[in-house]
Amino acid sequence: MAFRQTPLSFNEKVWRATKRIPKGKISTYALIARLIGNPRSARAVGNALNKNPFAPVVPCHRVVRSDGVIGGFASGTAKKSALLRKEGIPITNGKVTSLSTYLYAGR
Repeated sequence: MAFRQTPLSFNEKVWRATKRIPKGKISTYALIARLIGNPRSARAVGNALNKNPFAPVVPCHRVVRSDGVIGGFASGTAKKSALLRKEGIPITNGKVTSLSTYLYAGR
């Protein structure tokens, strides 16, 4: 008897991709969208991360906007900034400094 595997939901794909972002690195909503095969779904990635039931195992605080701006966070942007700073990510005026230095585009 063969077992049929249920496909992952969009949110599950987002959470799996986000879980791979290492401490001290960040990714963007757009990069996550591309990684999961939905390159035009950056906003939907943000919505999925807002519903993340697995924080901090799935580190949604490590995902920012493509322009380096912190973006939203269920616990507030001040908390998101504090978590990123604690991991060594420099933030000035609500924006990641030297975005490309800390960017994780992984697989």
